[in-house]
Amino acid sequence: MPTTAIIVPCRLESTRFPRKLLHPIKGKPLLLWVAERIAAQASAFPLYFAVDHELLRAALGERGFNVIMTSPAHASGTDRLAEANRTVCADRVINVQADEPLVTGAQIQELARLIGGEAPMATLATPFRRAVDFYNPHQVKVVLGRDGRALYFSRSGLPFARETGGTVDDAWVAANPCYKHLGLYAYQADLLEKFASLPPGRYEQIEKLEQLRVLENGYDIMVGLTEDPTIGVDTPEDAQRFEQVLET
Repeated sequence: MPTTAIIVPCRLESTRFPRKLLHPIKGKPLLLWVAERIAAQASAFPLYFAVDHELLRAALGERGFNVIMTSPAHASGTDRLAEANRTVCADRVINVQADEPLVTGAQIQELARLIGGEAPMATLATPFRRAVDFYNPHQVKVVLGRDGRALYFSRSGLPFARETGGTVDDAWVAANPCYKHLGLYAYQADLLEKFASLPPGRYEQIEKLEQLRVLENGYDIMVGLTEDPTIGVDTPEDAQRFEQVLET
């Protein structure tokens, strides 16, 4: 019977927020908040952490989580996933990011459902509500086909509002198909193993979005929609936002 596992790639160093996975939030490292959240929200799936440093292994191992040491030389989290799955040997892999402490069971279940279909890769998106977020190049946009397949991912504001010269407000964003891509993925094992050997795409290199490599090489990515709130902790300010959520 095909198996589905969750693997969380974990890298110690981070450019914008040094060693953020070990950053203490209410006395506990961010990584443990994420690990405990996944374990509570998605207990039906085997859970593994693919780490690149002994400090991460120690933090997780002390709490009894399954840890796989991987090479620190990987260029991407996808490469780290592929190495870890050579040990796990799952038929399908759900990739939850190590800096997403508000991931929900519903989001993980949706990824599991999507990756059980024909498309070799799946991800999630959520509607934009504010124009300021829609314009933000750090918040990636995804354009979808009628069947839910990704047509394109971009840092630009897509779709472009031609009638207004590209100037939009919150009402326009909320009324149109403006979707923010969330960094949650699922892969069939064959594509995961093949990913690193795929030729880097032209658009991937321009946008600096590695999921474009999959589209440019002719593979489908299914996209599920979620309304569940998320916080990706990329900066110390994001960590403060998460701490505020814990206090509410």
